[in-house]
Amino acid sequence: MSDRPKTPLLDTIHAPADLKRLSDAQLRQVADELRAETISAVSETGGHLGAGLGVVELTVALHSVFDTPRDKLIWDVSHQSYPHKILTGRRDRIRTLRQKGGLSGFTKRSESPYDPFGAAHSSTSISAALGFAVARDLGGSVETGLGEAIAVIGDGAMSAGMAFEAMNNAGHLNKRLFVILNDNEMSIAPPVGALSSYLSRLYAGEPFQEFKAAAKGAVSLLPEPFREGARRAKDMLKGMAVGGTLFEALGFSYIGPIDGHDLDQLLPVLRTVRARATGPMLIHVLTKKGKGYAPAERADDKGHATAKFDVVTGEQRKAPSNAPSYTSVFGRTLTAMAAEDPRICAVTAAMPGGTGLDLMAERYPSRVFDVGIAEQHGVTFSAALAAGGMRPFCTMYSTFLQRGYDQVVHDVAIQRLPVRFAIDRAGLVGADGATHAGSYDIAYLSNLPGFVVMAAADEAELTHMIATAAAHDDGPIAFRYPRGEGVGVTMPERGEVLEIGKGRMIREGSRVAILSYGTRLGEVMKACEALEARGVSPTVADARFAKPLDRDLILRLVAGHEALITIEEGAVGGFGSHVAQLLAGEGVFDHGLKFRSMVLPDIFIDQASPADMYDVAGLSAADIEAKVLEVMGVEVMGKRA
Repeated sequence: MSDRPKTPLLDTIHAPADLKRLSDAQLRQVADELRAETISAVSETGGHLGAGLGVVELTVALHSVFDTPRDKLIWDVSHQSYPHKILTGRRDRIRTLRQKGGLSGFTKRSESPYDPFGAAHSSTSISAALGFAVARDLGGSVETGLGEAIAVIGDGAMSAGMAFEAMNNAGHLNKRLFVILNDNEMSIAPPVGALSSYLSRLYAGEPFQEFKAAAKGAVSLLPEPFREGARRAKDMLKGMAVGGTLFEALGFSYIGPIDGHDLDQLLPVLRTVRARATGPMLIHVLTKKGKGYAPAERADDKGHATAKFDVVTGEQRKAPSNAPSYTSVFGRTLTAMAAEDPRICAVTAAMPGGTGLDLMAERYPSRVFDVGIAEQHGVTFSAALAAGGMRPFCTMYSTFLQRGYDQVVHDVAIQRLPVRFAIDRAGLVGADGATHAGSYDIAYLSNLPGFVVMAAADEAELTHMIATAAAHDDGPIAFRYPRGEGVGVTMPERGEVLEIGKGRMIREGSRVAILSYGTRLGEVMKACEALEARGVSPTVADARFAKPLDRDLILRLVAGHEALITIEEGAVGGFGSHVAQLLAGEGVFDHGLKFRSMVLPDIFIDQASPADMYDVAGLSAADIEAKVLEVMGVEVMGKRA
């Protein structure tokens, strides 16, 4: 506690309403203390640091000007929301962030009335704000009332097409709403800052209908030497399709850019637009990701996602690793293969570091494509690369690939194009919780005709599946692997091409067979050790493929055992369902086979460590042991297991 920052003014803020009694000078002090508290809290929990630091002043300004929670404030992507959580009555729990039973790392409707809409993916806030604005005008939520609708969209979220679809609709409907474009990818040069400061004074002092006229004359009124800089800034903004071009063509009144770290600019502009806006407004705010914390500002990712760290040095406290991460194995293996095959290329959606493709990008920059937060485009782009004779690896987290599912079906599967889908973060991922869990890709890919769907049981198997995917030119193929470290197995010098649709036997036993798909195989082997002590010796096989299934292996397991148990890190409708369909078609159930399928339960599992999440899911070694004993009718502690 003694190492925590002194925050005398922040200590008096228990809800956003408390900000309204403060002077502008005091609000600046609150912002400074809020930044220190955010750094201190994330140093203890880990999490998304840089994005929150970039919006500290903006958070204070929005909550002091608007009337939350009646006014609906939507953060997009909502890992920007840590300072917002501190100001909205959750400071006493902020050091439980992303932990089991603690605060979510994103906005969450069930957590607080100040979180009107969750946005753990991205680019949804303008659609949501428009929905709230229309609901307000139609008389929705009469009991509590609906006020203003404010979307804060930043950290790359404006790069997705959905944001522009929403803006087009909002401009057409001409509803009063506010979009704050948090632009943290542009530096604030002095000329831009001078122009912004001048315009913000004009905005606060002139009638609203004269905003555009004032802006047009602003350059000529600026003192030298700022005029030329302002003209360059204006030209730069036109080149970015902002200002009076794209946004206004979509029906928004545009204001900006303004310095998002200067409350003397933010407060008068926000107060003015709230008082005078009649339709949709876009306020372009320039911020610096990681602002105010030197280690974050120096980092390549601006402190986007950190482990626990030392506040003084910024050094992250990561546990020592005895095995490479699956992500690094993928990155190194694909880079080595790209050296031998010039047709191999890779596509990712704003996650080159998170997917390990930064390794390949350093060596072969012309063959790695970061399309931004645009998974739909990324999938179709990959499809056309394949049609053009390349061997694209469309590399996305499982949860993000969901955003491009229509393109997976129509542009890849129906056309039978050999796109290789490398699916990172498969299964339960830990602190990011339900929104980022890779629970559904087995089900949503294995139901598509012509798809090959694989899952690696360990890091060595992953290298084989990468090689298999590279060599597979007969339609789409996917392989999945989890977040975190591998098992620690001996790694092959290079991957071998697997026979499509063929699994492998791991151990021979009797009576009951376990068919594992994915990295639960490690837990299966732990369960077998415990079962051996009870005199039970299961047969274990690694399926490798959910599609096509290894029919011969499955029927062999069935023929020699009383029971078959399938295990996967996916939801119902996936691997186990396909096995059950095969067995039903073969008439196996007519002969009394005991069949059980262990899958993720039909619930969304909140954040915790992956091990704790799998305990909740019932997929730990102890759960597997209990399932084997139950299916065999073995008595445990006086009860039938």
